[in-house]
Amino acid sequence: MADVSTTVDLRNRRLGPIAGERIRVLLVEDDPGDAFLVRELLAEADAPFDVDVAQTMREARPRFREVHCILLDLGLPDASGLDGLRQVLQHVAGAAVCVLTGLEDEHLGTAAVAEGAQDYLVKGSVDGAGLARAVRYAVERKRADEQARLLRESELRQAESERLEWGLLPQPLMRDVPAKLFNIYRPGRDRALLGGDFFDAIGVDGGSRLHLLIGDVCGHGVDEAPLGVALRVAWRALVLAGVPEEHILDSLEQVLVAERRTDELFATVAVATVDFGSNVARIRLAGHPPPILISGDRAVPCDVDPGLVLGVVPGMPRPAAEIPLGPPGQWSLLLYTDGLIEGAAEPDARSADRLGIDGLCRVLAGPNRAEPRDLPGWLTLQAEAHNGGPVQDDIAVLVLTPSRSS
Repeated sequence: MADVSTTVDLRNRRLGPIAGERIRVLLVEDDPGDAFLVRELLAEADAPFDVDVAQTMREARPRFREVHCILLDLGLPDASGLDGLRQVLQHVAGAAVCVLTGLEDEHLGTAAVAEGAQDYLVKGSVDGAGLARAVRYAVERKRADEQARLLRESELRQAESERLEWGLLPQPLMRDVPAKLFNIYRPGRDRALLGGDFFDAIGVDGGSRLHLLIGDVCGHGVDEAPLGVALRVAWRALVLAGVPEEHILDSLEQVLVAERRTDELFATVAVATVDFGSNVARIRLAGHPPPILISGDRAVPCDVDPGLVLGVVPGMPRPAAEIPLGPPGQWSLLLYTDGLIEGAAEPDARSADRLGIDGLCRVLAGPNRAEPRDLPGWLTLQAEAHNGGPVQDDIAVLVLTPSRSS
């Protein structure tokens, strides 16, 4: 099944100053006397702080992302009270916020912490050491809060990925089918969630025939995986309901058009019905790469009309081709998504020089080809080796091979 990683890389997120780095503080204070006092207190504490001052919210806003801590007066001329704090919290990302209040407004400090500030300080009641300590603690608390938030996001992504994986990559229905199906799904480089690749398999007529599906929703956004799930579930329902093969792709296209959020979402699909009695596969394509028939040392792409991608011009015919599979037990049928063939043909190849279907056939015809059980993972590694590293697109691979007794 899919090897999906949803770990958040905290090294790419700034969560506060690194060890030995001076803490950058932005003091938002319209009273020059109070601003001078804060500067003097931090200087008195000999703290490793760089302090900048802004007198209004408008002046401060462009500097929010450049600092580790914001000391905010709640009595600014253009943003007073908790409204000013809310404006700051709306625009800051990783900076800690401490509010400054007067003695008569200490209750605002408590309310500010409830709104999201790390701490509050009462003017005139804190010395330099206390102010420096409060700023340091606020920065560390903000760092801890951000780490907890990112961990929670990672857990939510993992849960979402598991739900999508269940929908995109189900357990094939292979009861009494005289063949084995091996598969793999590999997300593209730098992808945390599953993309829009999907597959399924359903045995019918007591296992004498097997319906296969593999597809790819075109794109790399948040809409592809749910749409892939919808298409995969619709295909399973159509097959189990006994809808004639020639109508299934048209029905899937209707689902795609109804479910997609934008007209720019399309899908490529390959469907095959394998008849084990006659050792023939009927294959239809909708803009998808053709399956490859493997027999002995030969690997040949199936000669099938490429068809038109689903969702471009609904209702276009997609004729079937009957492919003889060869002697029982002496063939394997490979279905895959284009991520397997769109990487570079060699690590130093030009961007236009892709592995392609012919290159994949050459890899499969080589003397060191893996056994069918290991072929999906082996092919994925071969594609990455030719590409010189992980490929950009998702990869899904199905390998169907007859059981030894068939």
